[in-house]
Amino acid sequence: MSSSDITQAIDNIPYSGFVVPPAFIDPNGHMNVGYYSVLFDQALDLPWDKLGVGSASTEATGCSTFTLESHVTYQREVNEGDPLDFTFQLIDFDAKRIHYFMTMLHAQERWLAATSEAISICVDMATRRSTTWPTDRLARLRALHEKHSLRPRPAEIGRLIGIRRK
Repeated sequence: MSSSDITQAIDNIPYSGFVVPPAFIDPNGHMNVGYYSVLFDQALDLPWDKLGVGSASTEATGCSTFTLESHVTYQREVNEGDPLDFTFQLIDFDAKRIHYFMTMLHAQERWLAATSEAISICVDMATRRSTTWPTDRLARLRALHEKHSLRPRPAEIGRLIGIRRK
């Protein structure tokens, strides 16, 4: 599959079919904060596999991704049975790292439930040390970044956390 085919495939992945299960509901009657990250991680498997940087390619390349940092924003609560869709946008990358942004949307009503921004790193699984992406994976990342860099930059990217004082 060419880099442009991969880019097309990632942009057309149906990041849907996710539903909030009863086990994810906390005593407040909505999805517990920790499960937002679980669902973002599960949805991330789709673009990662297409890019060849996910767990499906670890055996072939000897490399995997480890998350270095993540930031989730909670925009609106979701409840048991809510159907969810996700989006993925590659913000930046270099020889070892990937900076990406995802959204969680109510699948039917289309409102924004949450966002996730993260940086992941390529790790050689034999040494458990960072390493550079295989050349073909870098080409895929480059092709996707060229396309995604034309998209508007999400407002939530790079947000600082803290209590804002007047």
